[in-house]
Amino acid sequence: MAFRIPDLIIKKRNGHELTKEEIEYFIKSVCESNNNSVIQESQLGAMLMAIFFKGLNFNESYYITDSMMKSGARFSFKKHRNLVVDKHSTGGVGDKISLPLAPALAACGLKIPMISGRGLGFTGGTLDKLESIPGFKVSCSKEKIEGLIDEVGCCIVGQTLELNPADRILYATRDITGTVDCIPLIAGSIVSKKAIEDLDALVLDVKVGRAAFMNKLEQAELLADYMIQISRKLGLKAGVFLTRHDNPLGFAIGNQIEIIETVECLHGNISSDLEELVTSYGGYLLQRVDRCETMKEGAQIVLEKLKNGEALVKFRQMLIGQGVSREIADQLCKRNYEAVFAKNAVYVSTIRAQLSGNVKSIHALELGLLCSKLGAGRSKAGDDIFYEVGMKLIKQVGDKVEKNEPWIEVYHNSEHFDSQFAHKIMNSIEIVDYAVTSESSIIKIIDYA
Repeated sequence: MAFRIPDLIIKKRNGHELTKEEIEYFIKSVCESNNNSVIQESQLGAMLMAIFFKGLNFNESYYITDSMMKSGARFSFKKHRNLVVDKHSTGGVGDKISLPLAPALAACGLKIPMISGRGLGFTGGTLDKLESIPGFKVSCSKEKIEGLIDEVGCCIVGQTLELNPADRILYATRDITGTVDCIPLIAGSIVSKKAIEDLDALVLDVKVGRAAFMNKLEQAELLADYMIQISRKLGLKAGVFLTRHDNPLGFAIGNQIEIIETVECLHGNISSDLEELVTSYGGYLLQRVDRCETMKEGAQIVLEKLKNGEALVKFRQMLIGQGVSREIADQLCKRNYEAVFAKNAVYVSTIRAQLSGNVKSIHALELGLLCSKLGAGRSKAGDDIFYEVGMKLIKQVGDKVEKNEPWIEVYHNSEHFDSQFAHKIMNSIEIVDYAVTSESSIIKIIDYA
């Protein structure tokens, strides 16, 4: 049965439920470009905005996820049964957890076919970070991905024309239409990407806080419920971690600077917040595929792989497998960063503390937005990203700081930094005169069982 896109937009705009057939038609129209049913860009934006304001119930969200999943090729990893796992996050400022986690799990003998995304809103994208490495290719054929899983054990790739094309198009359009933080669309995007991977276990990281798309715990729990229910109906065993995200993760915000932090992690130099999340997610997945008795035991195994160099070996193999020359991969893994990243920011601005005390908080959202405006992110699909732009935290939550002591370095190309950015960055740190202890990032774990 044929439908008209304007009729579907009006129906959703007026708050009515779309049928399975209508949603399938909408997703098919998104993917097609050579027939009369093709959807115009303005219509796609209008539908996303209608969904943003009127929402999708569980059935609609399941239908859109299922349709996106079926819009392209899917994997079958039967020969690796009970080894295939993955992790996905709703995104955050400084969130580079996937980068050390995938090779660490591969070093444990697991298989990680990670389909990731680009930056959305104020968050950095895993693919953008990886593309700051000269030669790294995020676009791989299905056959190439299967080969990497056989030979290396992990890969981090983007959606291609054959892999979930519907989500690739919707993902890019949400970023430029103000419809990023829509729970049914977030759930559909994340679960559809993972459902095509033929997984044995999945960790879904839902961030909560002022630097997350979900500002309130109730929102995060609703998103978790959507994803758990959709995953169950698709036969996907998923667990959701609700995690705090008010402060930046790790010490780096940007693209190439987060790759540098990743390599440091793979040498065992890992900040406490990153260590907790990387090892907890890894421990959960190891337990779910019966590689250890408890999540805590699994976390210790992952930490050992980060510290003994085995995860670094897998990272190097992944780089080479995805197009990076052996010379560049070796230089990066040996921490010869200047030999890898030829382009440096024009300016390095140091921001100093205005008073002495202890760091209580660092406003991750403010820093993420400013970093994006300086060139590390994009305001519309296709915008260039300046990989060299970023921020390095010299102080983190809980640290002591003296007046006039540097607490952050900003790498940028702006001649107007002092007048437009410096003051806002200066005000994004909260310093108090009492001791501060950092709390666990993990609020709760919601299991699929």
